[in-house]
Amino acid sequence: MKTSMRRSSRGARRSAAAVAVSAVLALTATACGDDGSGAAGDKGADGSGKGKVVFWDNNGGVRTDIWKEIIADFEKANPDIEVEYVGIAATEYQSKVDTALQGGGLPDVGGVGAAMLAGFAAQNALEPLDDRLGKSSLNGKLNEDMVKSLKAAGGRDDTLYSIPTSANNGVLYYRTDLFKQAVLDEPTTWDDFYEAADKLTDKGKNEFGYTIRGGAGSIAQALDAMYGQSGITSFWDTGNEKTTVNDPKNVAALEKYVGLFKKVTPAADLNNDFTKMVAQWDSGTIGMLNHNLGSYQDHVKALGVDKFRGIPQPVGPGGKRVQVSNPVDGLGLFKSSKNKDAAWKFIDFATSKAENSKFNQAAGQVPSNNDAAKDEWVSEAEPTKLAAEALSDGSTTIVQLPYYLPDWNTISKTDNEPAFQKVMNGSMSAKDFLDTLADQLNEAQTEWNEQKG
Repeated sequence: MKTSMRRSSRGARRSAAAVAVSAVLALTATACGDDGSGAAGDKGADGSGKGKVVFWDNNGGVRTDIWKEIIADFEKANPDIEVEYVGIAATEYQSKVDTALQGGGLPDVGGVGAAMLAGFAAQNALEPLDDRLGKSSLNGKLNEDMVKSLKAAGGRDDTLYSIPTSANNGVLYYRTDLFKQAVLDEPTTWDDFYEAADKLTDKGKNEFGYTIRGGAGSIAQALDAMYGQSGITSFWDTGNEKTTVNDPKNVAALEKYVGLFKKVTPAADLNNDFTKMVAQWDSGTIGMLNHNLGSYQDHVKALGVDKFRGIPQPVGPGGKRVQVSNPVDGLGLFKSSKNKDAAWKFIDFATSKAENSKFNQAAGQVPSNNDAAKDEWVSEAEPTKLAAEALSDGSTTIVQLPYYLPDWNTISKTDNEPAFQKVMNGSMSAKDFLDTLADQLNEAQTEWNEQKG
């Protein structure tokens, strides 16, 4: 019965996707306007290289101020181009783009990270950027691993559809002042982590050892905790056909991790996305928080530099650290743009040394521009420095998530975030949750392998 219901759900999802794509193709003929508006499949035009460029920020609010600084720099250097900034919250960005893909109104440039790239590329919405990059002064100056990551995420013949701006990495932030008071060691192992979470909790005083992400974005954090504890180093089996998410070691790891909810975490965590979770940690007395490098500056503003540290994720079996990949973020040029040359000038400028450094210093992330990555602030921002070292010193194995699957974002968000909340509140077992997730992933992988073959 469960299998039948899962197949029915996936079939409905694919049917809906097919209808959406058909609608896109039909709308292509009527998409119009010289302001960059259009739908997926619209070929657009290079334009004059001047005029107006519409830019959609995929993390509006959080990154609005720094993008406005970069836009001001760009418009000063390019007085014949105007950039219209549209900030869209990270939790709303995909639905906003999906609507425009079907009905028109796409921007010229938009934030296009690895997690969303395959879905956009599959609908022919993005301009290939290999040729433009090859003729740019940026050629050879972008982090090779980030470029490779975005090419792989696009899933279409090693084509580059997004220019990387930054890389994030999972970080365990902990309150050094609270750890010192409780005479606790730094949580460098998962055993240390669980011990600290328990010891720092005093519900009567509204003090908690940890804050767990139960709202939007919960699946990636849960996967990180699972693989980190289990020590499994590949997302797929040796045949690249079956996922390891429901391996018994991962099931046990998720059971232990979810068992923290309400025992050593606030009850509000059930619905907290990253903005609420970060704000809660910054303003309260919570011992630990799993997030990424992007929230470092928020913690500095709230706590100063003396009350917390951001360190790589705890090590697991055999002293080995295993983490799931965090998506590389980037800027994509929508194919429907009527002003592609001007739009490219903006992308090229935004990822230049000075601007890329400025952006990532504000975001607390690893720059994509190799020259920007050498700037002094990188070594001074401890979590960024430690994350970079952990990824290069051989201590960390990265489990690559299948961003290339067109269904990845739907499976990992729409289909399973509500189900993960059921696991947290005890109405679904960790095993049933992971079995369902595995079933969906395996079918998506099978379809992908068949298309490639």
